[in-house]
Amino acid sequence: MTETTEPDVGSFTLGGPLTAEPAGTIEVPQHEEWTLPNGFAWVFPGKGNDGGLVRPVIMADGFNLGRSRLDVLHHGLESGFPFISELRRRGRDVILLGFDERSASILDNARTAEAAIMRAIAVRLGDAPLAVGGFSMGGIVTRYALARMEAERIDHQTQLYFSYDSPHRGASIPVGVQAFSHFIPLPNNFARQMKSPAARQMLWQHYDADTGKTGVSPLREEFLEALRQVGWWPQRPMKIGVANGRGDGIGLPEVKAGEVALRIDKIYPGTTFYTQAQGDDATAAYLNRRLPKAEKTISTGGFPELDGAPGGTLHTYKILADTVKKFGGEADLRHGDVCFVPSVSAVAIRDIDKQDDLYAGVDELAPDESELDEFLCSSTTTAHTAITEELCTWIMDRLAD
Repeated sequence: MTETTEPDVGSFTLGGPLTAEPAGTIEVPQHEEWTLPNGFAWVFPGKGNDGGLVRPVIMADGFNLGRSRLDVLHHGLESGFPFISELRRRGRDVILLGFDERSASILDNARTAEAAIMRAIAVRLGDAPLAVGGFSMGGIVTRYALARMEAERIDHQTQLYFSYDSPHRGASIPVGVQAFSHFIPLPNNFARQMKSPAARQMLWQHYDADTGKTGVSPLREEFLEALRQVGWWPQRPMKIGVANGRGDGIGLPEVKAGEVALRIDKIYPGTTFYTQAQGDDATAAYLNRRLPKAEKTISTGGFPELDGAPGGTLHTYKILADTVKKFGGEADLRHGDVCFVPSVSAVAIRDIDKQDDLYAGVDELAPDESELDEFLCSSTTTAHTAITEELCTWIMDRLAD
């Protein structure tokens, strides 16, 4: 039989540690499950709270394709540092919030968060205030949900809002990688992930497969306008956030702008991805396929050096290289990890479209430049949403007594 297309290497999706499924069996403690509009939640009582909810902490899942895997999320939140166990030991009831479709519009998934908040209030024993937040996209979903509830004059009874490496100023997937998802000549999960509503709302720059152009997605513009209409942030809770990236302006020194990040051969022969460089005609990728024959050069203009910036990292090129090799290709991988959520984005202090702002030493800036009341950047560069004792302890110490 004659081959007519290159192999479908787009079976993967890009995700951080909290979406990485472990090799072994996942064991989850006993919990209650709530069914919610467009989602669900798992409820883990705090120490001494077996009679019902007393001090609820709602923690929303992040972005990926498909339904939330709360067993995987629970496992991730207990890896590196036992975040859930420590919260429960301190008497906090942990509510893990999941979505039927994680890549759906943030505006839609915010309704799920609102339903979880209202249910927690309804079943809570006593009047202890809520803490509400999330990881990556989950922090954006809950930010919007709380702000919309305030705009609609709904009492959310939340004293603390927190975000964990959430892209308040946008996230970055290399443009060449985005384009490659659509260059694969078969429908694939990677392309669906890149084209999803949530991706287009969160990405600072989005590659449009229909036009072949890169820019701010209209869906992102609509989402930002929706945020403005509800006040941009919730006003009643204390707002805190943490970044997996460093705050001293030091990013990934091994990732130099304009270098080869990954070259593919045997399948998609000669396809090459470059680390993001500045300039008006910077080559981001050269894409080539044999079947059906096509080639394309992806360029950018006016971008800062995003891939090596301070921020929470993603195994973007490593995931792609491993998938290529699984299908029989060769991969010359030079830089497996690149910045996904810049530190300045995670702590809402500067925009990411200017080089000086992107690489700003956040720790040396006036704290009131941030839109958050308090924030913390990681002392070392860590993976996007990686659970560390440093970041988790800082959040827990700010929960109301």
